[in-house]
Amino acid sequence: MDRLSEPVRVNGRDYARPRHPVVVVCVDGCEPDYITQAMQAGVAPFLKSMLERGSSRIGDCVVPSFTNPNNLSIVTGVPPSVHGISGNYFLDVASGKEVMMNDPSYLRAPTLLAAFAQAGAKVAVVTAKDKLRAMLGHGLSGICFSAEKAGQATLADSGIDDVPALVGKPVPSVYSADLSEFVFAAGAKLMQTRRPDLMYLSTTDYVQHKCAPGTPEANAFYAMMDGYLAQLDAAGAIIGLTADHGMSPKTDAAGRPQVIYLQAELDSLLGADAARVILPITDPYVVHHGALGSFATVYLPQAAVARAQAAIEALPGIYLVLTREDAARRFELPSDRIGDLVVVADHLTVLGTRPSLHDLSGLTVPLRSHGGISEQKVPLLFNRKLRDVPAGRRLRNFDVFDLALNHVNPPPS
Repeated sequence: MDRLSEPVRVNGRDYARPRHPVVVVCVDGCEPDYITQAMQAGVAPFLKSMLERGSSRIGDCVVPSFTNPNNLSIVTGVPPSVHGISGNYFLDVASGKEVMMNDPSYLRAPTLLAAFAQAGAKVAVVTAKDKLRAMLGHGLSGICFSAEKAGQATLADSGIDDVPALVGKPVPSVYSADLSEFVFAAGAKLMQTRRPDLMYLSTTDYVQHKCAPGTPEANAFYAMMDGYLAQLDAAGAIIGLTADHGMSPKTDAAGRPQVIYLQAELDSLLGADAARVILPITDPYVVHHGALGSFATVYLPQAAVARAQAAIEALPGIYLVLTREDAARRFELPSDRIGDLVVVADHLTVLGTRPSLHDLSGLTVPLRSHGGISEQKVPLLFNRKLRDVPAGRRLRNFDVFDLALNHVNPPPS
């Protein structure tokens, strides 16, 4: 076999080398109903065509259903137990500090993006928020930049410069639908001008946090996306589309945030600061969700674990409480980067620490968020038919590169 036709092996999987450009899109917060509603409204003709002439499946994302662990699962093809990224945020037990997991030093596995580049493929990555850029681009010899800081991209650090001029758009606000549109516009321009063999586009969920499926704002977002996907298809690309997580309303019947403040509950049970609650949804961009998600980890004295577990399980709105070992096994998480307990809220409830530590002033619409099992179902859409996929195979969002490279019928020559 010619070396250039040999598959690329990454983290125990073999991936065929692309003979046509392959574009994988991660639509942040894309509950499958967003696509269904946009198609029914008649604003997403290309997405509808993907269902008719391509393939549509539903997959499971990683729990916690947050951005960082799922994006890294997608680009490594493996769960967090292998790549090490268990949330957006975690407790560094050695230092006692809560830190962002946005540095490549936390990665425990190589990305397939870097592996393909090392094998001679032209690779491009465009992400919305800069928090992901360093990890997605770790070890990558190719193009990698964020929409958030597109104006700062240079040949030396991003493999490209003058990005706003290439895209024909100014650098957008991080709190806007324009941030995601910049990602799609950049992807379309890169396909026209650079024609990468492999491209990964990752958006932001600003719209999904604010707008339910079928609303005019949500449909406008998917109409925008639909147009750029059609351009990529017209350029001959194989497209695989998935999401890092879904999105759910987290309110009571009156539209008020439905929050369990876990730190406050445990302070009452065990005494102030005997327990330490970590919210892995936390990142620099909390205006649209107030750092409230449906997944938390709790660090406790060992003697208090069973008592705390029973008390949390009894709270209305709690779906599941697992010990470290059980959570690591069930959700395929690195056991050294989660707490003594893992807490998952139900589909209408979010978890916080103390009321005074959450600024909800930015919530101008009823809270929508994610993190739990209720946001695990995500789309897996392809613009070509899938082949040789066993009927009983459980599909995950991090199977998208495997499906796009190994199981999609190629475009006609």
